[in-house]
Amino acid sequence: MKLLVVGGGGREHAIIKKLKENKEIETIYALPGNGGMAGDAICTGIGAKDIPAMVDFAVREGIDFAVVAPDDPLVLGAVDALEEAGIPCFGPNKKAAMLEGSKVFAKNLMKKYGIPTAAYEVFDDMGAALAYLQTAPLPAVIKADGLALGKGVMIAETRADAENAVRSMMADKIFGESGSHIVIEEFLEGPEVSVLSFTDGKTLVPMISSMDHKRAKDGDKGLNTGGMGTVAPNPYYTAEVAERCMRETFLPTINAMNKEGRTFKGCLYFGLMITKDGPKVIEYNCRFGDPETQVVLPLLESDLFTIMQAVQQERLSEVPVTFKNECACCVVMASDGYPQKYETGFPLTIPASLPHGAEVFVAGAKLQNGQLVTAGGRVLGVTATAPDLKTAIHNAYEATEAIHFANAYKRTDIGQRALAAGKED
Repeated sequence: MKLLVVGGGGREHAIIKKLKENKEIETIYALPGNGGMAGDAICTGIGAKDIPAMVDFAVREGIDFAVVAPDDPLVLGAVDALEEAGIPCFGPNKKAAMLEGSKVFAKNLMKKYGIPTAAYEVFDDMGAALAYLQTAPLPAVIKADGLALGKGVMIAETRADAENAVRSMMADKIFGESGSHIVIEEFLEGPEVSVLSFTDGKTLVPMISSMDHKRAKDGDKGLNTGGMGTVAPNPYYTAEVAERCMRETFLPTINAMNKEGRTFKGCLYFGLMITKDGPKVIEYNCRFGDPETQVVLPLLESDLFTIMQAVQQERLSEVPVTFKNECACCVVMASDGYPQKYETGFPLTIPASLPHGAEVFVAGAKLQNGQLVTAGGRVLGVTATAPDLKTAIHNAYEATEAIHFANAYKRTDIGQRALAAGKED
């Protein structure tokens, strides 16, 4: 079997490493891939959004199955194009990927089908949005409608901040055309939970829950990032919360998409807030989250490729999906200065094996004259699993000490909030 995995970050590296456990798979191509995953896949260098080149490559190489992992190619219709060329895919088609591609669509869908989420208003006129903010409750959450590299959300504490956020999106176009339409919604309070799920449009199987750490600095301070680390499972996602989410959110979402003629097949990500009124959806993603994938997949006992094939063939109910009764922690090692200004091009040293059997998932690195060098803000994630969360956290941090590059930066408190929450129970 020849597989193609579209994407070039830590998420894709985690997917590739898990797929490699299936002995039927002979070759995995990554598109574009990165220098740090070159030992696990053949990196093509083709851009993830270059869909014609992607299809040409897949057909030419006789690819048997493709996994489209990032949001951009999914929203652009990569799955549609590959399947039209006769290549089965894991991932939603363009119509279903709209669930992440447009926040306006997602909010309106939840409103129409009674799926719990924050109250909101939609605007495509800046004057109307600014007028609404004169009396809107604070804090306010302002979201650009389309994809914005996961950064198209601003939380405004004051009216002045809210107005500035609207102007920066709608007038200054800091997120490009994604900011032409915006959503202004109520600020929800409570612990956040990420739940990835496998679904073939009929059956939905949630994966182990996780807790992301978005802020750049310790104590959840600093700017929002793509994620500085994550742990699984999330202690706030109790059996009672899980049952309620399945009944009120998960199944209603796939049923709603079916009714809209947008059947969702792939990985559906639920970003949830556990409020005093129960769990509510903050966001949907139409793909595996990053870095959540880097703690969830190492805990998966079942064969990932078998599950992906079952999703594509709409027979997920026939396949067991089981997870280890363990915990995982991923610590992201970034270039100091991320997510703003940072330097790259520094030699990167990763030992062949890490303490405690920890794994490395490389996100921002390239090969330069045979030497691996840093090439991004988030350079890599280091994941350790263990019978308990405290040990997983300790082991992940110990493993990071064996990896070296100039200007390396990491948070020192990944998982501490989850440990504290566990003690409260």
